[in-house]
Amino acid sequence: MSKAVIDALVQRFPDVVTDAYEGVGGDDCAFVKKDRIVEVCQALKDDPELRFNMAPYVTAVDYLGQQPRFELVYNLYSSSTNRRIRLRVRVPEDDLVVPSVWSVWRGVDWFERYCFDMYGIRFTGHPDLRRLFMYDEFVGHPLRKDYPLRARQPLVPEREVKDIYRGPGPATRD
Repeated sequence: MSKAVIDALVQRFPDVVTDAYEGVGGDDCAFVKKDRIVEVCQALKDDPELRFNMAPYVTAVDYLGQQPRFELVYNLYSSSTNRRIRLRVRVPEDDLVVPSVWSVWRGVDWFERYCFDMYGIRFTGHPDLRRLFMYDEFVGHPLRKDYPLRARQPLVPEREVKDIYRGPGPATRD
């Protein structure tokens, strides 16, 4: 189903999009060079034939013992054409920096923060790159395969929460 999308990508970016293959269930896949991921994503979104207007999920994979060790996986969806495609970006362990696609899809903000927090992959151009699940003093990245199972973390004092029921926001709002 998305074979036409893969073919269009390979034709438009022959030196950037490599190792394209047909996935099981219609999710076709292609590898993209990490320094050009924003350009490829912008082309997928802006092309009137393709119109990939959603990035419903972005995650990372740790292949401990292989080179490159990490991989980012961008699952993209076009609601107008009902097509899906998966872009994979290889990220070597000695260079864990990838350009952010936040400028293409705003919702990717949380997924990139997740990959930063859990795997340690940094995103240049991200508006608010900070930990998502772990507290600031947490040492390491818990979804890496070399993270120790019985690792102890530093104790931190409990934080002051002014109003646990209301949370932040205007005081006059009900």
